[in-house]
Amino acid sequence: MSRVLFLTWILLLPSLVQAESRKWMSKDGSKFIIADYVSHNQFTVTVKRVDGKVVTLGRNDLHPDDVNYLAKLPAPKTTPSKSSTPDPTTTAPVMEDSAVFDTLKLGDSHKEVQGKVKASKMLELTVDEIYLGRFGMNGSYRTKQTIGGLKCLLYFDWDESGNLKELTLQTQPQQGDTYGGLLKDTWAELSKLMTTLHGKPLQNADFPAASTLQNDMSLSTHLWRLGGGGSALLGTSKSAEGYMVSVRFTTEKIEPVRIEK
Repeated sequence: MSRVLFLTWILLLPSLVQAESRKWMSKDGSKFIIADYVSHNQFTVTVKRVDGKVVTLGRNDLHPDDVNYLAKLPAPKTTPSKSSTPDPTTTAPVMEDSAVFDTLKLGDSHKEVQGKVKASKMLELTVDEIYLGRFGMNGSYRTKQTIGGLKCLLYFDWDESGNLKELTLQTQPQQGDTYGGLLKDTWAELSKLMTTLHGKPLQNADFPAASTLQNDMSLSTHLWRLGGGGSALLGTSKSAEGYMVSVRFTTEKIEPVRIEK
């Protein structure tokens, strides 16, 4: 699952996942998953990942914030005895390695990406599978659920070794009269989602006015540093077909733009 975005992309994104979804962190805060709360007892918490898999986490392995969250929930109907302490081999790892979107990681091989997008419960094909070889993966997969009212297409860029260098989630071009409506809603929801998944952005700005965009031009409003290395950018763009909102995950370490006052 890995930083499953969509996590469970979560929390705050009722259109994408259930309201119970939240980020569950390891004790040191270095790793996390996003999943729905199912149940808990004095030793474990059971959660359901976005791919439908139910896993059990040891409470002693959780971040203090998660322990405090559980403490505020109604007590379990039955209190297990100490003899019911879970065997570490039967519980899930503390947290899985993070991914930038769903289970996709920057650096994945072409074959790994193909397998992951095909198995994903969060994505759907926009073309018949028999034509996938002809059209390629770019624009052929999109999120099953809308984000702020719009679905996002996936675009992939590869390095010289054939490994994933960049992943972009982008809406289809929209007419100008939707810029301050649907597109702004999608931008706002992606901002919340990315902040939930990757923490406070290094840089953020207000939603750009449509008048500031020109054809084949993009403006980034938010910048995040990815836990596994690299950066993520949220912004808007314009083409001859219309306006778009996108999130770009890249292996490049992009530095914040410093504004002189």
